[in-house]
Amino acid sequence: MAIEREILKIVVVGHVDHGKSTLIGRLLYDTKSLPEGAIERVKRICKEKGKPFEYAYLLDAFEEEQKQGITIDTTQLQFFTEKREYVIIDAPGHKQFLKNMISGAANAEAALLIIDAQEGIQEQSKRHGYILSLLGIQKVYVIVNKMDLIDYSEEKFNEIKFQMNEFLNNLHVYPLKYIPISAFHGENITQISEKMPWYQGEPILKAIDLIEKDRGLEDKPLRFPIQDVYKFDQRRIIAGRIETGRLQVGDEILINPGGKVTRVKTIENWVEKDKKTKVSAGMSVGITVEDEFFNQRGEVITHVGQGPYIANALKANLFWMGKTPLVKGKKYKFKLVTQEVECEIITIHKVIDASTLAAIEDAREIKAGDVAEVTIKTKEQISFDEFKNNPNTGRFVLVDGYDVSGGGIISGTVGEILTTTKFVSKDLFFPVTCFDEYYYAFAEQQLVKKSRRPTTFAIGDVAPLSGDTYTYPENINIVNISMGLIASIGKASLLSIEHLAGHKYNGVPMIEANGAAIKIASAEEYQRFTAELEGLNLDNKEQFEDFANKWLDLTKYRKIKYKATLNSSEIEYHI
Repeated sequence: MAIEREILKIVVVGHVDHGKSTLIGRLLYDTKSLPEGAIERVKRICKEKGKPFEYAYLLDAFEEEQKQGITIDTTQLQFFTEKREYVIIDAPGHKQFLKNMISGAANAEAALLIIDAQEGIQEQSKRHGYILSLLGIQKVYVIVNKMDLIDYSEEKFNEIKFQMNEFLNNLHVYPLKYIPISAFHGENITQISEKMPWYQGEPILKAIDLIEKDRGLEDKPLRFPIQDVYKFDQRRIIAGRIETGRLQVGDEILINPGGKVTRVKTIENWVEKDKKTKVSAGMSVGITVEDEFFNQRGEVITHVGQGPYIANALKANLFWMGKTPLVKGKKYKFKLVTQEVECEIITIHKVIDASTLAAIEDAREIKAGDVAEVTIKTKEQISFDEFKNNPNTGRFVLVDGYDVSGGGIISGTVGEILTTTKFVSKDLFFPVTCFDEYYYAFAEQQLVKKSRRPTTFAIGDVAPLSGDTYTYPENINIVNISMGLIASIGKASLLSIEHLAGHKYNGVPMIEANGAAIKIASAEEYQRFTAELEGLNLDNKEQFEDFANKWLDLTKYRKIKYKATLNSSEIEYHI
């Protein structure tokens, strides 16, 4: 029996001529994923036309195969490594690309953003970064290409990394890696480059194998939208399709909006041989529950403690395809799984011209083909998730009259004004400052903290583990000493928050919430640390100083950079 291999979808974006086609061609070539004879044919054509062979031409040959419908699906480029298969989503035109991405035709799980090392960051590089933010793609590698044109300079690479990090972080995009390559010469593609000994990471093919695939639909929290309720003899059978998660007889469930809690009594079947006690994502099922509530189409069943957002306002990124422009204040129908409710756009924050990616602030309408950031208000409360956490219940359509005229993804709720960066789970949260930057202003002789733009990191969100003045491991535990809480970060994503008292030492490095490393290297040291922390009086300055000097190391993952003055961004020295 054939073994089903894992597939990861990656979108590749970058400014024109920054080397996107060359990189894709190189990946196809180095993984031997090209159709038989394609390389020889391209080389022969190049020779006949008197042109030197380039890997970018392999992509053209691949696309030619697609047009002929011989081997390859028209929207997918595929290659494979020993670990898994990859689908490269090329972005031939912004309009079609955005439409497909937002409508769900091409759900990318990760992205490669390509920058030319010689030209540096261009306006379109930033716009593509903005698109990644718009689409909620969190797993991003920034590929700095054409390093050969700048003599493989580490200094220039770091300059691009700093500038791009500063831009992307403001969009809540935190690249997992920056990889210097020369796609043309094959440097850092399959093997680590000898031309860049200062680079301590992996070549690109090994690096993409490290990208953690999103959890499958069955492993996500339960989302069971009610399709309808049927009266059958003495039973009231709740029917619908399980979008994500698992469900079994006896489970305690929550039905929203409304917050009704009950238990699953039976999972129904037509004939005895189809009898089940467990069901999962993708299955259309009928269940009965222990309590006789009034249930109706549009409600969503979840497990207790893992519910979606319940609100009548949300933030979204919207692609409009209507015959007439979308305008503020007009009534539309909002449809999300089985929920249908009247809504209106109360704010158009920004409109993106899908052809040029130019942004228009405070627009009054959204024309056909444009993408916009909007706030939507619904007439009634609805259940939803952020798209990045659950695409099935984070995606919606808008109906104008009788026509489906727009589609969108939910980017967040309309809630509090943030003043601090914090980690949050269902029941616990704590503030963190470990992602702030520290500089010493030479002229003013002052140590200056540059605070990060306040952000809330929920379970599953990628955290910014690499900044200008700090670099933390991708697997790390972050401890809030005063609150006795610990957050676990795995593969750069927030995994959990728990009380320190219930945490078991697992060998993963620890820092406290301000960024200082905690000097723990064994289970015995962890026990001594937690015992001393339990007896620590934070108001006793001398006692706290002794504790901090014993257990904390401020410079293990942090450094302080010198600035000439407070007004200058020029870095003169590192310590």
